[in-house]
Amino acid sequence: MKKILLATAATCMATSAMADVNIGNPMAMTGPIPDLNAPIAAAVDLAAANVNAQGGMFADGETLNIIRADSACDPTAAVDAVTKLINVNSVSAIVGPVCSGATIAQAESVSIPAGVVTLSVSASSPAITNMEDGTDLVFRAAASDAYQGVALAELALANGFDNIAVSYANDDYNAAIAEVFVQAYTDLGGTVTANEAHEPNKASYRSEVATIGATSENLALFSYYGSGGITLMRNALETGAFTNFIGADGMLSDELIEQIGAENLMTSTFTTSASDDSTPSFAAWKAIADEAGVPASDPFVANGYDATFMMALAIEAAGSDDRAAIAESLRAIASGPGEVILPGEWAKAKEILAAGGEINYEGAAGNQDFDENGDVAGNFSKSVIVDGAWQAELIQ
Repeated sequence: MKKILLATAATCMATSAMADVNIGNPMAMTGPIPDLNAPIAAAVDLAAANVNAQGGMFADGETLNIIRADSACDPTAAVDAVTKLINVNSVSAIVGPVCSGATIAQAESVSIPAGVVTLSVSASSPAITNMEDGTDLVFRAAASDAYQGVALAELALANGFDNIAVSYANDDYNAAIAEVFVQAYTDLGGTVTANEAHEPNKASYRSEVATIGATSENLALFSYYGSGGITLMRNALETGAFTNFIGADGMLSDELIEQIGAENLMTSTFTTSASDDSTPSFAAWKAIADEAGVPASDPFVANGYDATFMMALAIEAAGSDDRAAIAESLRAIASGPGEVILPGEWAKAKEILAAGGEINYEGAAGNQDFDENGDVAGNFSKSVIVDGAWQAELIQ
Protein backbone atom coordinates (compact mmCIF):
# COMPACT_ATOMS: atom_id res chain seq x y z
CA MET A 1 0.00 0.00 0.00
CA LYS A 2 1.22 3.51 -0.73
CA LYS A 3 1.76 5.86 2.17
CA ILE A 4 0.71 9.28 0.94
CA LEU A 5 2.95 12.15 2.03
CA LEU A 6 2.61 15.88 1.56
CA ALA A 7 4.34 17.16 -1.54
CA THR A 8 7.50 19.15 -1.03
CA ALA A 9 7.75 22.76 -2.05
CA ALA A 10 9.88 21.74 -5.02
CA THR A 11 7.19 19.53 -6.50
CA CYS A 12 4.52 22.16 -5.93
CA MET A 13 6.09 24.38 -8.56
CA ALA A 14 4.04 24.63 -11.74
CA THR A 15 5.96 23.66 -14.83
CA SER A 16 4.27 25.82 -17.44
CA ALA A 17 1.12 27.27 -15.88
CA MET A 18 -1.21 29.15 -18.15
CA ALA A 19 0.78 28.35 -21.28
CA ASP A 20 0.68 25.34 -23.55
CA VAL A 21 0.36 22.14 -21.54
CA ASN A 22 3.13 19.62 -22.19
CA ILE A 23 2.81 15.90 -21.47
CA GLY A 24 5.84 13.66 -21.90
CA ASN A 25 5.27 10.48 -23.88
CA PRO A 26 8.17 7.98 -23.74
CA MET A 27 7.30 5.17 -26.15
CA ALA A 28 8.99 2.04 -27.53
CA MET A 29 9.55 3.47 -30.99
CA THR A 30 12.60 1.25 -31.46
CA GLY A 31 13.60 -1.99 -29.73
CA PRO A 32 11.72 -5.29 -29.69
CA ILE A 33 8.10 -4.14 -30.24
CA PRO A 34 7.90 -1.21 -32.70
CA ASP A 35 4.89 -2.67 -34.53
CA LEU A 36 2.99 -3.07 -31.27
CA ASN A 37 3.98 0.47 -30.25
CA ALA A 38 2.98 2.33 -33.42
CA PRO A 39 -0.85 2.18 -33.11
CA ILE A 40 -0.61 2.93 -29.36
CA ALA A 41 1.29 6.12 -30.18
CA ALA A 42 -1.36 6.97 -32.78
CA ALA A 43 -4.04 6.63 -30.07
CA VAL A 44 -2.09 8.96 -27.77
CA ASP A 45 -1.96 11.55 -30.55
CA LEU A 46 -5.66 11.06 -31.28
CA ALA A 47 -6.60 11.80 -27.67
CA ALA A 48 -4.61 15.03 -27.74
CA ALA A 49 -6.20 15.98 -31.07
CA ASN A 50 -9.67 15.44 -29.57
CA VAL A 51 -8.80 17.72 -26.65
CA ASN A 52 -7.43 20.49 -28.85
CA ALA A 53 -10.35 20.28 -31.31
CA GLN A 54 -12.88 20.75 -28.48
CA GLY A 55 -11.59 23.84 -26.75
CA GLY A 56 -8.12 22.90 -25.57
CA MET A 57 -6.97 23.28 -21.99
CA PHE A 58 -8.38 25.69 -19.40
CA ALA A 59 -10.43 28.82 -20.02
CA ASP A 60 -8.07 30.26 -22.59
CA GLY A 61 -7.87 27.11 -24.69
CA GLU A 62 -4.17 26.37 -24.33
CA THR A 63 -2.83 23.65 -26.60
CA LEU A 64 -2.14 20.17 -25.25
CA ASN A 65 1.22 19.07 -26.62
CA ILE A 66 2.46 15.49 -26.65
CA ILE A 67 6.26 15.52 -26.45
CA ARG A 68 7.44 12.10 -27.54
CA ALA A 69 10.71 10.38 -26.74
CA ASP A 70 12.04 6.90 -27.48
CA SER A 71 12.26 4.66 -24.41
CA ALA A 72 13.06 1.70 -26.72
CA CYS A 73 11.51 -0.82 -24.27
CA ASP A 74 14.83 -0.51 -22.42
CA PRO A 75 15.45 0.66 -18.82
CA THR A 76 18.54 2.73 -19.60
CA ALA A 77 16.99 4.39 -22.65
CA ALA A 78 13.84 5.15 -20.64
CA VAL A 79 15.82 6.86 -17.88
CA ASP A 80 17.59 9.04 -20.46
CA ALA A 81 14.37 9.84 -22.31
CA VAL A 82 12.36 10.80 -19.23
CA THR A 83 15.25 12.79 -17.73
CA LYS A 84 15.18 14.98 -20.83
CA LEU A 85 11.38 15.21 -20.86
CA ILE A 86 11.25 16.38 -17.25
CA ASN A 87 14.39 18.49 -16.94
CA VAL A 88 14.67 19.95 -20.45
CA ASN A 89 11.15 19.88 -21.88
CA SER A 90 9.57 20.65 -18.46
CA VAL A 91 6.63 18.33 -18.99
CA SER A 92 3.89 18.30 -16.39
CA ALA A 93 3.30 14.53 -16.41
CA ILE A 94 4.36 11.31 -18.12
CA VAL A 95 2.05 9.15 -20.23
CA GLY A 96 4.02 5.95 -20.88
CA PRO A 97 6.31 4.09 -21.11
CA VAL A 98 5.05 0.97 -22.84
CA CYS A 99 7.27 -1.71 -21.25
CA SER A 100 7.51 -2.69 -17.59
CA GLY A 101 11.28 -2.53 -17.22
CA ALA A 102 11.37 0.91 -18.78
CA THR A 103 8.51 2.12 -16.58
CA ILE A 104 10.10 0.86 -13.36
CA ALA A 105 13.56 2.25 -14.15
CA GLN A 106 12.44 5.74 -15.09
CA ALA A 107 10.02 5.96 -12.17
CA GLU A 108 12.60 4.94 -9.58
CA SER A 109 15.40 7.07 -11.00
CA VAL A 110 13.65 10.09 -12.47
CA SER A 111 9.91 10.72 -12.24
CA ILE A 112 9.30 9.81 -8.58
CA PRO A 113 12.25 11.89 -7.29
CA ALA A 114 11.04 14.78 -9.47
CA GLY A 115 7.48 14.52 -8.14
CA VAL A 116 6.04 13.84 -11.60
CA VAL A 117 3.10 11.49 -12.16
CA THR A 118 3.61 8.52 -14.48
CA LEU A 119 0.57 6.90 -16.11
CA SER A 120 1.78 3.96 -18.17
CA VAL A 121 -0.26 2.86 -21.15
CA SER A 122 0.63 -0.84 -20.86
CA ALA A 123 3.31 -1.70 -18.28
CA SER A 124 1.92 -4.75 -16.54
CA SER A 125 4.61 -6.17 -14.25
CA PRO A 126 3.28 -7.11 -10.79
CA ALA A 127 6.36 -5.40 -9.34
CA ILE A 128 4.87 -2.00 -10.20
CA THR A 129 2.01 -2.51 -7.73
CA ASN A 130 4.14 -2.09 -4.61
CA MET A 131 7.14 -0.16 -5.93
CA GLU A 132 6.26 3.11 -4.15
CA ASP A 133 6.79 3.97 -0.51
CA GLY A 134 5.52 7.36 0.58
CA THR A 135 4.39 8.62 -2.82
CA ASP A 136 1.37 8.31 -5.09
CA LEU A 137 2.94 8.97 -8.48
CA VAL A 138 2.82 5.75 -10.53
CA PHE A 139 -0.38 4.62 -12.23
CA ARG A 140 -1.24 2.42 -15.19
CA ALA A 141 -4.16 2.13 -17.60
CA ALA A 142 -3.69 -1.62 -18.17
CA ALA A 143 -4.13 -4.48 -15.73
CA SER A 144 -1.26 -6.07 -13.84
CA ASP A 145 0.05 -9.43 -14.95
CA ALA A 146 -1.00 -10.63 -11.53
CA TYR A 147 -4.35 -10.88 -13.30
CA GLN A 148 -3.18 -11.85 -16.81
CA GLY A 149 -0.92 -14.65 -15.57
CA VAL A 150 -3.88 -16.26 -13.81
CA ALA A 151 -6.13 -15.83 -16.85
CA LEU A 152 -3.47 -17.49 -19.01
CA ALA A 153 -3.10 -20.40 -16.59
CA GLU A 154 -6.85 -20.98 -16.60
CA LEU A 155 -6.85 -20.81 -20.40
CA ALA A 156 -4.02 -23.36 -20.68
CA LEU A 157 -5.95 -25.87 -18.58
CA ALA A 158 -9.19 -25.13 -20.43
CA ASN A 159 -7.33 -25.98 -23.65
CA GLY A 160 -6.45 -29.37 -22.19
CA PHE A 161 -2.81 -28.68 -21.35
CA ASP A 162 -2.43 -30.60 -18.09
CA ASN A 163 1.36 -30.36 -18.42
CA ILE A 164 3.45 -27.61 -19.96
CA ALA A 165 7.03 -26.42 -20.43
CA VAL A 166 7.79 -22.74 -19.77
CA SER A 167 10.38 -20.57 -21.52
CA TYR A 168 10.69 -16.90 -20.61
CA ALA A 169 12.96 -14.09 -21.77
CA ASN A 170 15.29 -12.88 -19.06
CA ASP A 171 13.79 -9.39 -18.67
CA ASP A 172 11.50 -7.63 -16.17
CA TYR A 173 8.23 -8.15 -18.00
CA ASN A 174 8.53 -11.70 -19.24
CA ALA A 175 10.14 -13.09 -16.09
CA ALA A 176 7.41 -11.54 -13.95
CA ILE A 177 4.42 -12.82 -15.92
CA ALA A 178 6.02 -16.26 -16.24
CA GLU A 179 6.36 -16.43 -12.46
CA VAL A 180 2.70 -15.55 -11.98
CA PHE A 181 1.64 -18.05 -14.64
CA VAL A 182 3.65 -20.93 -13.14
CA GLN A 183 2.28 -20.31 -9.66
CA ALA A 184 -1.33 -20.08 -10.85
CA TYR A 185 -1.00 -23.06 -13.20
CA THR A 186 0.40 -25.35 -10.53
CA ASP A 187 -2.12 -24.13 -7.96
CA LEU A 188 -4.88 -25.12 -10.40
CA GLY A 189 -3.46 -28.61 -10.76
CA GLY A 190 -1.25 -28.35 -13.83
CA THR A 191 2.26 -29.79 -14.04
CA VAL A 192 5.17 -27.59 -15.15
CA THR A 193 7.66 -29.94 -16.78
CA ALA A 194 10.39 -27.33 -17.33
CA ASN A 195 10.77 -23.67 -16.38
CA GLU A 196 13.78 -22.05 -18.07
CA ALA A 197 14.93 -18.53 -18.86
CA HIS A 198 16.34 -17.71 -22.28
CA GLU A 199 18.50 -14.73 -23.20
CA PRO A 200 17.00 -12.26 -25.71
CA ASN A 201 18.39 -11.66 -29.19
CA LYS A 202 20.20 -14.94 -29.75
CA ALA A 203 20.69 -16.19 -33.32
CA SER A 204 19.44 -19.65 -32.38
CA TYR A 205 17.51 -21.32 -29.56
CA ARG A 206 17.79 -24.89 -30.82
CA SER A 207 19.56 -26.14 -27.71
CA GLU A 208 16.98 -24.51 -25.42
CA VAL A 209 13.98 -25.94 -27.26
CA ALA A 210 15.60 -29.36 -27.48
CA THR A 211 16.08 -29.45 -23.71
CA ILE A 212 12.61 -28.36 -22.63
CA GLY A 213 10.89 -29.92 -25.65
CA ALA A 214 11.76 -33.35 -24.31
CA THR A 215 9.45 -32.75 -21.35
CA SER A 216 6.12 -31.71 -22.94
CA GLU A 217 4.43 -31.06 -26.27
CA ASN A 218 3.01 -27.81 -24.87
CA LEU A 219 5.01 -24.59 -24.53
CA ALA A 220 4.16 -21.44 -22.56
CA LEU A 221 6.36 -18.83 -24.25
CA PHE A 222 6.94 -15.46 -22.62
CA SER A 223 9.05 -13.28 -24.90
CA TYR A 224 8.99 -10.22 -27.15
CA TYR A 225 8.49 -11.15 -30.79
CA GLY A 226 11.25 -8.75 -31.87
CA SER A 227 13.97 -9.86 -29.45
CA GLY A 228 14.09 -13.62 -29.83
CA GLY A 229 10.50 -14.80 -29.56
CA ILE A 230 10.06 -15.39 -33.29
CA THR A 231 13.41 -17.16 -33.55
CA LEU A 232 12.65 -19.43 -30.59
CA MET A 233 9.24 -20.30 -31.97
CA ARG A 234 10.67 -20.98 -35.44
CA ASN A 235 13.31 -23.28 -33.96
CA ALA A 236 10.63 -25.10 -31.97
CA LEU A 237 8.54 -25.66 -35.09
CA GLU A 238 11.51 -26.66 -37.25
CA THR A 239 12.61 -29.30 -34.77
CA GLY A 240 9.10 -30.48 -33.88
CA ALA A 241 9.85 -29.85 -30.22
CA PHE A 242 6.34 -28.59 -29.45
CA THR A 243 2.85 -28.97 -30.87
CA ASN A 244 0.93 -26.33 -28.91
CA PHE A 245 1.94 -22.78 -27.94
CA ILE A 246 0.44 -20.34 -25.48
CA GLY A 247 1.71 -17.00 -24.23
CA ALA A 248 1.14 -13.32 -23.53
CA ASP A 249 1.02 -10.09 -25.52
CA GLY A 250 4.75 -9.76 -26.16
CA MET A 251 4.32 -12.36 -28.92
CA LEU A 252 1.07 -11.04 -30.39
CA SER A 253 2.14 -9.38 -33.63
CA ASP A 254 1.43 -9.53 -37.35
CA GLU A 255 5.19 -9.92 -37.79
CA LEU A 256 4.90 -13.34 -36.17
CA ILE A 257 2.45 -14.35 -38.91
CA GLU A 258 4.69 -12.89 -41.61
CA GLN A 259 7.78 -14.69 -40.33
CA ILE A 260 6.29 -18.02 -39.24
CA GLY A 261 3.23 -18.33 -41.48
CA ALA A 262 -0.39 -18.41 -40.35
CA GLU A 263 -0.64 -22.09 -41.26
CA ASN A 264 2.03 -22.87 -38.65
CA LEU A 265 0.28 -20.92 -35.89
CA MET A 266 -3.04 -22.75 -35.84
CA THR A 267 -2.26 -24.26 -32.41
CA SER A 268 -1.07 -20.96 -30.90
CA THR A 269 -3.04 -18.81 -28.46
CA PHE A 270 -1.85 -15.51 -26.99
CA THR A 271 -3.54 -13.30 -24.40
CA THR A 272 -3.47 -9.54 -24.08
CA SER A 273 -5.14 -6.66 -22.30
CA ALA A 274 -8.45 -5.99 -24.04
CA SER A 275 -11.62 -3.94 -24.12
CA ASP A 276 -15.20 -5.08 -23.66
CA ASP A 277 -16.69 -4.13 -27.03
CA SER A 278 -20.25 -4.41 -25.67
CA THR A 279 -19.99 -1.21 -23.60
CA PRO A 280 -21.06 2.33 -24.55
CA SER A 281 -17.53 3.56 -23.81
CA PHE A 282 -16.01 1.16 -26.34
CA ALA A 283 -18.63 2.11 -28.94
CA ALA A 284 -17.73 5.77 -28.47
CA TRP A 285 -14.04 4.94 -28.75
CA LYS A 286 -14.45 2.79 -31.85
CA ALA A 287 -16.31 5.54 -33.67
CA ILE A 288 -13.48 7.98 -32.96
CA ALA A 289 -10.77 5.46 -33.80
CA ASP A 290 -12.40 4.28 -37.03
CA GLU A 291 -12.75 7.85 -38.28
CA ALA A 292 -9.07 8.49 -37.57
CA GLY A 293 -7.88 5.19 -39.04
CA VAL A 294 -6.60 3.92 -35.67
CA PRO A 295 -7.08 0.17 -35.01
CA ALA A 296 -9.47 0.29 -32.06
CA SER A 297 -9.00 -3.30 -30.91
CA ASP A 298 -5.24 -3.72 -31.28
CA PRO A 299 -3.34 -4.50 -28.05
CA PHE A 300 -3.14 -1.56 -25.65
CA VAL A 301 -4.37 0.96 -28.24
CA ALA A 302 -7.49 1.84 -26.25
CA ASN A 303 -5.32 2.04 -23.12
CA GLY A 304 -3.06 4.57 -24.84
CA TYR A 305 -6.07 6.76 -25.63
CA ASP A 306 -7.44 6.40 -22.10
CA ALA A 307 -4.15 7.29 -20.43
CA THR A 308 -3.74 10.47 -22.48
CA PHE A 309 -7.37 11.57 -22.17
CA MET A 310 -7.37 10.93 -18.41
CA MET A 311 -4.15 12.87 -17.91
CA ALA A 312 -5.62 15.82 -19.79
CA LEU A 313 -8.81 15.60 -17.69
CA ALA A 314 -6.75 15.47 -14.49
CA ILE A 315 -4.80 18.58 -15.45
CA GLU A 316 -7.99 20.38 -16.48
CA ALA A 317 -9.70 19.43 -13.21
CA ALA A 318 -6.68 20.64 -11.22
CA GLY A 319 -7.00 24.05 -12.85
CA SER A 320 -3.33 24.18 -13.84
CA ASP A 321 -0.50 21.91 -14.90
CA ASP A 322 1.02 22.06 -11.42
CA ARG A 323 2.78 18.72 -11.04
CA ALA A 324 1.86 18.28 -7.39
CA ALA A 325 -1.90 18.47 -7.99
CA ILE A 326 -2.12 15.92 -10.78
CA ALA A 327 -2.12 12.62 -8.85
CA GLU A 328 -5.06 13.52 -6.63
CA SER A 329 -6.91 14.98 -9.60
CA LEU A 330 -6.26 11.84 -11.67
CA ARG A 331 -7.95 9.71 -9.05
CA ALA A 332 -10.88 12.12 -8.85
CA ILE A 333 -11.72 12.16 -12.57
CA ALA A 334 -11.37 8.39 -13.02
CA SER A 335 -13.00 6.86 -9.97
CA GLY A 336 -16.22 8.78 -9.46
CA PRO A 337 -18.59 9.95 -8.23
CA GLY A 338 -19.51 12.27 -11.04
CA GLU A 339 -21.17 12.50 -14.42
CA VAL A 340 -19.95 9.78 -16.79
CA ILE A 341 -17.59 10.96 -19.51
CA LEU A 342 -16.98 8.71 -22.51
CA PRO A 343 -13.98 8.76 -24.87
CA GLY A 344 -14.01 11.90 -26.98
CA GLU A 345 -16.35 13.88 -24.71
CA TRP A 346 -13.83 16.58 -23.89
CA ALA A 347 -16.16 19.57 -24.38
CA LYS A 348 -18.76 18.00 -22.08
CA ALA A 349 -16.18 17.30 -19.38
CA LYS A 350 -14.67 20.76 -19.71
CA GLU A 351 -18.07 22.41 -19.22
CA ILE A 352 -18.87 20.32 -16.13
CA LEU A 353 -15.50 21.00 -14.54
CA ALA A 354 -15.73 24.73 -15.27
CA ALA A 355 -19.06 24.80 -13.42
CA GLY A 356 -17.51 23.09 -10.40
CA GLY A 357 -19.01 19.67 -11.11
CA GLU A 358 -17.51 16.20 -10.85
CA ILE A 359 -16.83 13.72 -13.63
CA ASN A 360 -16.18 9.97 -13.88
CA TYR A 361 -14.29 8.86 -17.00
CA GLU A 362 -15.32 5.47 -18.37
CA GLY A 363 -12.52 4.33 -20.61
CA ALA A 364 -12.20 2.85 -24.06
CA ALA A 365 -10.38 -0.07 -22.44
CA GLY A 366 -12.97 -0.41 -19.67
CA ASN A 367 -13.39 0.84 -16.13
CA GLN A 368 -10.42 3.00 -15.11
CA ASP A 369 -11.04 3.10 -11.35
CA PHE A 370 -7.61 3.12 -9.71
CA ASP A 371 -7.05 1.08 -6.57
CA GLU A 372 -4.80 2.28 -3.74
CA ASN A 373 -1.72 1.26 -5.74
CA GLY A 374 -2.69 2.98 -8.97
CA ASP A 375 -3.76 -0.28 -10.64
CA VAL A 376 -6.90 -1.06 -12.66
CA ALA A 377 -8.59 -4.45 -12.98
CA GLY A 378 -8.87 -4.55 -16.77
CA ASN A 379 -10.05 -7.18 -19.23
CA PHE A 380 -8.17 -9.78 -21.26
CA SER A 381 -8.68 -11.44 -24.62
CA LYS A 382 -7.32 -14.58 -26.27
CA SER A 383 -6.16 -14.39 -29.88
CA VAL A 384 -6.00 -17.30 -32.34
CA ILE A 385 -5.50 -17.52 -36.09
CA VAL A 386 -8.70 -17.29 -38.15
CA ASP A 387 -8.52 -16.88 -41.93
CA GLY A 388 -4.83 -16.07 -41.78
CA ALA A 389 -5.05 -13.31 -39.17
CA TRP A 390 -5.26 -12.91 -35.42
CA GLN A 391 -8.80 -12.90 -34.08
CA ALA A 392 -9.45 -11.86 -30.49
CA GLU A 393 -12.18 -13.03 -28.15
CA LEU A 394 -12.79 -11.53 -24.72
CA ILE A 395 -12.04 -13.93 -21.86
CA GLN A 396 -15.12 -14.01 -19.65
